[in-house]
Amino acid sequence: MIRQIGQVMLYVNDQDQALRFWTEKVGFTKVSEADNGQGMRWIEIAPVQGASTTFVLHNKQLIAQMQPELNLGTPSILLYSDDLDGLYQDFQKKGITVGDLVNMPGGRVFNFADDENNYFAVMEK
Repeated sequence: MIRQIGQVMLYVNDQDQALRFWTEKVGFTKVSEADNGQGMRWIEIAPVQGASTTFVLHNKQLIAQMQPELNLGTPSILLYSDDLDGLYQDFQKKGITVGDLVNMPGGRVFNFADDENNYFAVMEK
């Protein structure tokens, strides 16, 4: 079961520049930053520390290589689940197009498409 809208993923050409824009100009704060050691850098920002919904700044080129089916011109929505494996199996049984379960710096995640081919992601949290 999905229980919360967790993050909005922004696909940017320059993560450092985007971080400066959001923090120095807009006034957001950096919540966390992680790197999986394979080029995947995850920068989480929010209007205030402790906000329930945050932005994650992703490297657009890297995401395009990893998941060419995604529309990187718009933000993606990341949902949280307490039972990622159960949800993944449930979506498959219902005929929903799902991507592979993958490990990201923040945890395991998979994406799925709606009937108009808009993609969303679900992370185990």
